[in-house]
Amino acid sequence: MYLTRGMRVALRIITGVVLTVVYVPLVVVMINSFNADRAFGWPPSGFTLTWWSRALHNAGALDALRSSVLVGLLSTAIALVLGTLAAMSLQRYRFFGRDAVSLLVILPIALPGIVTGIALNNAFRTILGVRLSLATLVVAHATFCIVVVFNNVIARLRRLGGDLEEASMDLGADGFTTFWRITFPLLRTALLAGGLLAFALSFDEIIVTRFTASQSTTTLPIWILDNLFRPNQAPIVNVVATILVIASIIPIYIAQRLSGDPSGGRV
Repeated sequence: MYLTRGMRVALRIITGVVLTVVYVPLVVVMINSFNADRAFGWPPSGFTLTWWSRALHNAGALDALRSSVLVGLLSTAIALVLGTLAAMSLQRYRFFGRDAVSLLVILPIALPGIVTGIALNNAFRTILGVRLSLATLVVAHATFCIVVVFNNVIARLRRLGGDLEEASMDLGADGFTTFWRITFPLLRTALLAGGLLAFALSFDEIIVTRFTASQSTTTLPIWILDNLFRPNQAPIVNVVATILVIASIIPIYIAQRLSGDPSGGRV
């Protein structure tokens, strides 16, 4: 596609504006985590590590972090199993209603979080009669984590085709042996990428968590939201937010690299 000089300049300006709007606020939060002024005057009157020390010893933040990690790991594990099974079923088999099932699998990621949260809250409390707990939170997060695993796995399966699996079974391998020795090694990078994205998605979730977690369960994003407007906690919130930004970059970068594996995951 050929772009004129004017179009290239305009595209660069628009890109610069978008990146500025997205990333400048993040930079401000990071700088304020070192701001010696509790009121966050700008420019900072000085820099300090006091807020970092307090954040690393804040019991509420540490408890919330443990809850977020636990929920993220459990929901990701569920998503890896169910998302992979769904992708293999929809890619390898043809049956009536296949497109409808595919739409239903993907739909949770497209729905507004508040709609998903209300629906799951009603399902747990009204239909199933289940009290909100850590288990309901894990199930709620797994519903949208499945989608990212499903998308990664089905994309990889479409690129691979089924020739190697058919050759394995023609040579006498049963279904389990073929999966373990052929299919799974080819899917490993897609599974890892999907798992990392699912964990990041679960770790950052706020709205669905509000509707499906018990009052005794507080995740880190919820802790940040609850403490954001408390004067004594605002500096610590900036530190926690900075840590989250840095920590989120790692799994997303790795997932991006794995999803773009030019070898198709072949070993």
